[in-house]
Amino acid sequence: MTKRCGRSLFGRRSRGGGSSEPGRRISLRRRAIRAFVRNRMAVLGTTMLLAFVVCAIFADYIAPHDPLEMDLMKPFQGPGSPGHLLGTDNFGRDILSRLIFGSRISLTVGLVVVSIAAVLGSTLGLLSGYYGGAIDILVMRLVEIFAAFPFLILAVAVMAVLGPSIYNVMLVLGLVNWPIYARLVRSQVLTLRETPFVEAAKATGCSNRRIMFLHILPNCTSSLTVTMAMSIAGAILSTAALGFLGLGVQPPTPEWGMMLNEGKDFLRRAPHMITYPGVAIMLIVLSLNFIGDGLRDALDPHIRS
Repeated sequence: MTKRCGRSLFGRRSRGGGSSEPGRRISLRRRAIRAFVRNRMAVLGTTMLLAFVVCAIFADYIAPHDPLEMDLMKPFQGPGSPGHLLGTDNFGRDILSRLIFGSRISLTVGLVVVSIAAVLGSTLGLLSGYYGGAIDILVMRLVEIFAAFPFLILAVAVMAVLGPSIYNVMLVLGLVNWPIYARLVRSQVLTLRETPFVEAAKATGCSNRRIMFLHILPNCTSSLTVTMAMSIAGAILSTAALGFLGLGVQPPTPEWGMMLNEGKDFLRRAPHMITYPGVAIMLIVLSLNFIGDGLRDALDPHIRS
């Protein structure tokens, strides 16, 4: 009769005196939080990101105007004009309102893209690193095929086939980004599968699936968390790039990359049309990079020690 396999947290399974292990995990968690809070740039990035999140959630209440409402009698109004803090575009639409609603699209796309890439890539990387052999060869060859093509060219080619829409943008970017997570998880699994706690789990009768997802994968969460924070920034940039090329979100939906595309033809007459969307993209990407750096420093055991 096989022994019942217990759930492992962070690669450790306590038998007797088990109260010390949860206490140790809580202590490590508190130290990581303190390290993150002490990082001023990470706190600044978190504050900036929270501001964008609030704008995205409460856009209907914060935005002073309907982002799609046109006033053809007031095009190209400059910043500070009456009723339009950041001015208007070529159709007389309020730029501030379009920026606020654009944050909703950018954050949503970023989260969905990273979720698709992380789930797909982590699963394939876990299978590849744990089983090895033919599965490892197949997954790594797929990773190399995706890596052989420039990211933007591959995304543009797929978007040209599927057609421009916000759903296709999320699907394409998610499928293009999964090799990052597959490589990351595989490299860690190759090391973790030979560790004593995995051997102990096998000896107690744990199934391969349980070992992979309850014993090995939790040990990869630190690296995955940092990579996901950075990847959201990359996904937002890629979404803006596709929108600028006309292959992303379609008009009249407010999206920062598309706003840049619309404003490039009026650069001299109304430079504010591209200035503010560009600043918004810069700030949200900067905030996510600050958070990613803070998480890396807080979760790295060598830095914490």
